[in-house]
Amino acid sequence: MRVVIAEDNVLLSSGLELLLGTKGCEVVAVATDAEAFLAAVDAHRPDVTIVDVRLPPGFRDEGIRAAIEARRRHPDLPVLVLSQYVEQAYATRLLAAAPRGVGYLLKDRVSRVDEFVDALTRVARGGTALDPEVVAQLLTRGDPVAALTPREREVLALMAEGHDNDTIAARLHVSGNAVQKHIGNIFTKLGLAPDDGGHRRVRAVLAYLGSI
Repeated sequence: MRVVIAEDNVLLSSGLELLLGTKGCEVVAVATDAEAFLAAVDAHRPDVTIVDVRLPPGFRDEGIRAAIEARRRHPDLPVLVLSQYVEQAYATRLLAAAPRGVGYLLKDRVSRVDEFVDALTRVARGGTALDPEVVAQLLTRGDPVAALTPREREVLALMAEGHDNDTIAARLHVSGNAVQKHIGNIFTKLGLAPDDGGHRRVRAVLAYLGSI
C-alpha cells in the first residue's frame, strides 16, 4: 500500500512513516503543507493518503480543503484525516463531499497501532473509518436520534466507525440477520432510499447533521 502523508509535525510524520513501514506500507512522500501535498498526490497517485486537518500557513482547515481538492482531481482517492480534537464541521465537510474511502480519526488513535492500520486499510479499500469520539458526538445531535431504539443507536455507531456487519454482530453478540434487520430499520427511519447503495452507511450519520 503506497501512502502520501500531509503533516507538518516532523515527529508525528516520522513516526507514521516508521510505523507504516513495519506494516508493509510504503510512504512515497511526506508533505508539510497543502500545496506540497497536492503535488505529491498528482505525482505519485497513492493508494491512500493521511492528512492533518490543520496545515501551514494558517493552521485552520487547510488539510481538509486540500483533501477535498485532491479528491476532486482524483475521484475516489482514499483520504484518512487526522485531527487533534473532534471538529464536527470538518468531518462533515469531508464525508459530504464523497462518502467513500474516507476516514476521520483523532491523533491519539495512532498510538493504537493495530486499530490505526485497520482503519487505514478500510479507507484504502473504499470503506470508512470514523473515530468513536466523533461518532459519539454526532449521535447526540439532531431529531432523528429520537426515532431509533438503543440497539439501533449502537448499530449505527459501529456502522459509522466503518465496521462491517459481521464485526458489528460479533461486537454486540447478536446474529448477522439481527444486524441486517437493525440496519434496515435505521435506513427506513432516516428516510434513506434503497437505491443509495453502500453510501447509506455514511449518510445515516450525516443525517444527524442535516447534511443530506
